Amino acid sequence: MLPKDPVMLLSFVNTKLRDFYDSLDALCEGLDADRQDIVDRLGDIGYHYDAERNQFL
Repeated sequence: MLPKDPVMLLSFVNTKLRDFYDSLDALCEGLDADRQDIVDRLGDIGYHYDAERNQFL
């Protein structure tokens, strides 16, 4: 289950991307998570996914 709080979600997702997954798509598949939901929730607090760096900035 993904954190509800967007700041906690940011930390959780970036940690998982750094340590376990080579892309946001792989993370979503591995965690059975909705990619657009993550992108939208983090976008609401000013973050976007950078595929080259494999993290939300």
